[in-house]
Amino acid sequence: MFDNQMRRLKDVVFAPLGQVLGHIPPASFTLMALLLGVGTAVALYFQLYLVAFLGWFFNRVFDALDGVVARQQGSQSDFGGYLDIVSDFVVYAVIPIGLVLGRPSATGFMLLAVLLACYYVNAASWIYLAAILEKRAIGAALRGEQTAVTMPAGLIGGTETIVFYALFILFPGWYLWLFALLAALVVLTIFQRLVWAYRRIR
Repeated sequence: MFDNQMRRLKDVVFAPLGQVLGHIPPASFTLMALLLGVGTAVALYFQLYLVAFLGWFFNRVFDALDGVVARQQGSQSDFGGYLDIVSDFVVYAVIPIGLVLGRPSATGFMLLAVLLACYYVNAASWIYLAAILEKRAIGAALRGEQTAVTMPAGLIGGTETIVFYALFILFPGWYLWLFALLAALVVLTIFQRLVWAYRRIR
């Protein structure tokens, strides 16, 4: 919901650091973010919640730096954008898995399955829509978005997911309620995009 505003803010906040690290290939930051995300999941499995929170924080820092550095270098590429989104999807999957494996329960596994199923449908709801918008030349470039392809806004986007994952890690005892709430909001987002698409791309 707030992703476009946060991307602009991210560029301002990380611009100085990006200039210092500008000699490093942007894909290096993407891969470091991936390793930190997987490390966060491992820390959650072992119930090392402070370590997990630090891993999540630095995952987000490195995930921000790849795009900032690429724009400063003028080296944005379709492959870079593709690698970034695949890395994000891996991280978004393994963190709740690590959390549930570290605090297993039948309800936890059920809600994990529901949450990941919602992610699966949500991914289709925006990725295919983004492809159609790019095909019609009304995608990221026309909208002034700083991404490889447009990411149609919804109730739950990247910014909101970051907040929820921070809550998962900080309040692991509440993860059942947080999973259920996030899944419900993702379902609402799917319907929101379906309505948006019905009205605009028929």
